[in-house]
Amino acid sequence: MNIWIAVIATGLGCYAMKLGGLVAPQRVLENPSVRRFTELVPVALLTALVAVQTLTQGHALQADGPRLAGLAAAVAALLLRAPFLVVLAAAAGTAAALRLLGL
Repeated sequence: MNIWIAVIATGLGCYAMKLGGLVAPQRVLENPSVRRFTELVPVALLTALVAVQTLTQGHALQADGPRLAGLAAAVAALLLRAPFLVVLAAAAGTAAALRLLGL
């Protein structure tokens, strides 16, 4: 049940941030520090999500080969400027293939 409290709280927080952006005065949004913050928050959140999903198993840190290889495949696809779905397919396919091979 605790996980659902976190999910709901995070959802409400995201909604509040979105609503704050819609109701904020234009002069506040034009501030360079506010603009920089709003550009970096999604990157930080996605990076944290990727790190948690890649490097944890349950409540413990665990770096396994297929997950790290999938992440490396995604990074390689991003560096090649592949479309987002190709990046996802490369990561998932790499991890699945390595798990199928028993690694």
